[in-house]
Order: sequence, then structure tokens, then C-alpha cells
Amino acid sequence: MPSDDDLKAAVLAAALARAPTEGFSPAMLSRARTDAGGAAEHFPQGCASLIEYWSRRVDADMTAGLADLDLQAMKVRLRIRIAVLTRLALVARHKLATRQGAVFLALPQNVPLAVRLLGRTADAMWRAAGDTSTDFNWYSKRAILAGIYGATEIAWFGDDTPDGSATAAFLDERIENVMQYEKLKARFRGFAGTKGQTS
Repeated sequence: MPSDDDLKAAVLAAALARAPTEGFSPAMLSRARTDAGGAAEHFPQGCASLIEYWSRRVDADMTAGLADLDLQAMKVRLRIRIAVLTRLALVARHKLATRQGAVFLALPQNVPLAVRLLGRTADAMWRAAGDTSTDFNWYSKRAILAGIYGATEIAWFGDDTPDGSATAAFLDERIENVMQYEKLKARFRGFAGTKGQTS
């Protein structure tokens, strides 16, 4: 007898096949359940539950893939670059379904879910990158990375370059902007500290 996760995976696969042309809706999910042979009791919150399940699976696959790399030997900016591109690569064969998922998450009632999923993905990336912060930096790092990933995903939707070079270039610019901002903050803190000592 198939496990609960096997049944969920079957419904997800059927939904991803339908989503490019049907979008994420109760009607699409109902047809996907039929395609998968039932499993009507799964995904109690409909497409919201389905997309959350999908996001968790992709995050897990990303984490596993990144664990095979020696990220600790790389600069932080490269770790983040690889993490973002790795996750996008994992959903590349379902690009149209991913776009439809983004449309679904952009609906006002689904924005809290979108924020939660982005935050969870950013946390998984930082953990894979070796981040051990526990102070305010924990929140700021994840908020910044969530913004980077969200913007890069939108750019990726419109990227028709064969090798995804436009997406990679966009991501590099976003990371560079953050790095310059962090350098500016550090210089400002140094200036403020020096001023305080001499006043």
C-alpha cells in the first residue's frame, strides 16, 4: 500500500503536469487527484497545501545537493550564488508550473504563505552555507536572501537564454548590491564609533 508521501508525490506530479495550462485552482487539483488515483484526503488546504509540500521537497533536494559541495571553502557570496542557482535548477523542468505557482502565491490571501515559504527557503540556504548566527543577523540575513531569491526567480521567468546566463548575471548584480551595502554599513559604524570617541 502506498505511503502518505507516495500519494502526495503522485498528486504533485499530476498537478505539475497540469499547472502550466490550468494554473493552480481547486478544479485543477481535483483533476490531478483523479489522475493520481485518488488521495482526496491529502492537501486539506487545497493548492496552498500542495505548493507548500512542493516547496518543502525542493528545499530538501537543494539541501541534499549542496551538502555534496565543499561550500565552507568558498566565499559567502559564492555559497549564496550556488544555493540560489541550485534551487532554480531543481524546478527548471517545471518552469511554467513554477510561474503559475508564483501567480497563485501573489494573490492577497496567499501572501502570508508566500512570505513563509520564501523565509523557509532562505533559512535552508543559509544553513547549507554554514551560517550559525543567532542574533539579529539571523533575521536580517534571511530577509535579505529571501528578497534576492524572490527577485531572481522573477528574472528567471523571463530568461530565455540557453544557459540561463541572464538569470546568473541578474543574481550577481543583486549579490553585489548587498555586499556594497554591507561594506557601507561597516564603514558607517566605524565612522560613528570614531566620532563617539573623539567627541
